[in-house]
Amino acid sequence: MQAPPPPARTGPRPLPLHLAMEAWISQLSFAGLTLSNFGSPRSNPPSHPPLLPDLLPRALAESHGLLAEGPAADGLSADIPDFNARLDPVRLIEAVTLAARERLANFADGVARYQAHGQRRQLAAPDAAWERGAATLRDYGGTGPAVLVVPSLINRSTVLDLAPDRSLLRTMAAEGLHTFLLDWGCPGETERSYTVEDYICRVLIPAVDEVARRTSMPVRVVGYCMGGTLAVASAVLAPTRVAALAAVAAPWDFHAGTLTLRSVLTVMRPALEMLIGVCGEAPFDLIQALFANLDPTLVGRKFRRFAALDPDSDEARRFVVLEDWLNDPVPLTAAVARECLFAWYADNTPARGLWRVAGTAIDPSRVVCPCLAMIPSRDRIVPPESAQALARSLPNATIRPVPLGHIGMMASSRAADVTYRPLIAWLKDATDV
Repeated sequence: MQAPPPPARTGPRPLPLHLAMEAWISQLSFAGLTLSNFGSPRSNPPSHPPLLPDLLPRALAESHGLLAEGPAADGLSADIPDFNARLDPVRLIEAVTLAARERLANFADGVARYQAHGQRRQLAAPDAAWERGAATLRDYGGTGPAVLVVPSLINRSTVLDLAPDRSLLRTMAAEGLHTFLLDWGCPGETERSYTVEDYICRVLIPAVDEVARRTSMPVRVVGYCMGGTLAVASAVLAPTRVAALAAVAAPWDFHAGTLTLRSVLTVMRPALEMLIGVCGEAPFDLIQALFANLDPTLVGRKFRRFAALDPDSDEARRFVVLEDWLNDPVPLTAAVARECLFAWYADNTPARGLWRVAGTAIDPSRVVCPCLAMIPSRDRIVPPESAQALARSLPNATIRPVPLGHIGMMASSRAADVTYRPLIAWLKDATDV
């Protein structure tokens, strides 16, 4: 029987938001024209000096033919009233219109090329060795110390296994670690009412026990992103079962470097509460929209650049595979969303010592096993200061900076050298409890 065609791409998600963002940037360009003397008198009263020459130097205006005919001035220190008087508003508006149209057209072209691209992720995950509701334990093989890798609840675990040469899991197995993945899956009916505590106590810690049972060895736990935060809780709650802990880009101080996101959450909290209540979960597109606030122009930049690539190049193919991961929906349960958005980000309960799981305060200073904190220095999703707060609180921690971003440390061409291999070497050397 012929395999069904892959689902049509609808990303970058949420696409309407990204299209609107690009359109808003164009609108702001036109709004900026009111700073000149040909704008509305009310928007530029005579008591305020016009600002357009600071935004549009005379040399640029002259080179693009935006000045009316008249005597040239020397250098860039033109008299501001004279400069504005000589600006040709029709030419300036036409130039801005053409530039805005080209910008938006290039973005749309990049999106269309991505959606139609034939590249798909080729790797098949190992069969489930153990299941707990939607979650599965996947055995990637390998010999040597047993390691359980715990990804975030946001997005799927495939970022850890994108391609043969961009796979933390397969590299670990090939280099002497018996590697297991806790794949959270997509919340179903079983998980619909799950809290963060449920995921830790009903899935994560039992998965650690299952790996120990299968291998008859102490288990080293590697947590990536939010998975690292959850892994800290497992080490506090089950200290005799976690032999070593590696927290990779794991957030802890949610008030460190997150002012923009926290401000958005503060303003939007009533609306977010309403949406989560109506949907019974935090939809994937809602989470993506919140992350878009970290860098509102990122998606536009990425897809304009992609539009200029040879679609058959390795760079284009890797872009498509990574974007497919970014746009693969995983909603958060309502309780998990509320705890992450409001208790963690808004109230900073972990760093303030107020986060409790099963009645126990999750205090990193109580983690007794050897620890490694890998902190990407270019991380915009988990600011380095947030992860450093966790590293400083772990009593037996080795701290290793990584000169990459949050996703790049797992999926870039340098990931194997600067993330995978140092992590593997530490895991092999970590002393069993």
